[in-house]
Amino acid sequence: MSGIGREKNRPLAVYAILYLAFLYVPVLFLPVFSLNDSIYISFPLKGFTTQWYESMIGNDQLLSALGNSIRVALATATISTFLGIFAAKAVTRYTMPGSRPVIGAIMLPLVVPEIILGTALLIVIMQAGGTLSLITVTIGHVLLCVPFAMAVLMSRFEGFDRSMEEASADLGENAWWTFWRVTVPMAMPGITASFLLCFTISFDEFIMAFFLGSTDPTLPVFMWNQLRFPQRLPGVLALGSCILLVSFFVIALAEYLRRRSSYNDDSAKVTLD
Repeated sequence: MSGIGREKNRPLAVYAILYLAFLYVPVLFLPVFSLNDSIYISFPLKGFTTQWYESMIGNDQLLSALGNSIRVALATATISTFLGIFAAKAVTRYTMPGSRPVIGAIMLPLVVPEIILGTALLIVIMQAGGTLSLITVTIGHVLLCVPFAMAVLMSRFEGFDRSMEEASADLGENAWWTFWRVTVPMAMPGITASFLLCFTISFDEFIMAFFLGSTDPTLPVFMWNQLRFPQRLPGVLALGSCILLVSFFVIALAEYLRRRSSYNDDSAKVTLD
């Protein structure tokens, strides 16, 4: 019986391998060509060099764009996670009329094309008499990241042991301090995972930054501008390789924290049972 099950799973395994190869093999060429001693992307490679990575260190414009992206990503991750905590707690803890339409409205940016959202926000900001800056970029990124934060935190709150909150209430603590002293510490793995995920999404996001940015570009916009000059392409590949590596570790850490929190919840439930 088990042999039949393994036989049936082989096509699925082959499909999964081909799908992952289709997604990630082209990306893996980034670090390969970033070490090539030539400005042209072609095989065979001319030689091995790290000069493109060394040139990044002395590029003031790149470092400025990197600083802009970090500031925007930190602000976006903080605001999105903060909003996601209260939104996730509201929809998982309380019965509210119209909660499903509200959740659908919050999740809408996941299905609406970013170019539509970017254009709409640009029109609204211009009509309101605002000016484009890193603040407007942050607003656009928060709009995109709140659904991700809410999705991560909803799964955390749904598996939450409510008996701890009830015990706090029985001991005379009010709802506000119960939330900060009991709920938030127990939900911290999910909060951390949400923060890291939102930070990565904001750091890598291009379309909103392109539409809503000003003369202070974020790193993805800076990279896009560099592509107009063929001689700067190897430097862009080196920068892209660094971003790819950092993004991989951040997402892996966020997923590890999420899985660890789920495992701890299951272990706690087994112990209580």
